[in-house]
Amino acid sequence: MILSIFLFAGCSFNQPKIVSSATILIKTPKLKFYDKGFISKFQNFTRVEVFSAGVTVLRLDIYENQICKDTFKCQKSENFNQEFLHSSYEKDFLKKLFEKDERNIIHKDNQHSILIKIKKD
Repeated sequence: MILSIFLFAGCSFNQPKIVSSATILIKTPKLKFYDKGFISKFQNFTRVEVFSAGVTVLRLDIYENQICKDTFKCQKSENFNQEFLHSSYEKDFLKKLFEKDERNIIHKDNQHSILIKIKKD
């Protein structure tokens, strides 16, 4: 009996609490993605995945203090913002943005040429 509890509990540790499908546009001087994707809220992080023709083209795991992108190792949120957004952004900017409950989210920053749109299905 205890063994079966461990087996079932072991499979449930890394399951998202909420998964939303969405159309995601991320347009910055260094990032350009626009397609369907998923926003998955886990206990300790939020995962943003964008797909094109069924292939993952962007995967971000956004934690409180770091962001992990599938093409590089994790980096501090401040460093990610400085490299891909702008240094003026708060470290938890992306986490807050992708965790909003609204169906249509638009962040437009003309000064730094940044546009992020999220349209949840």
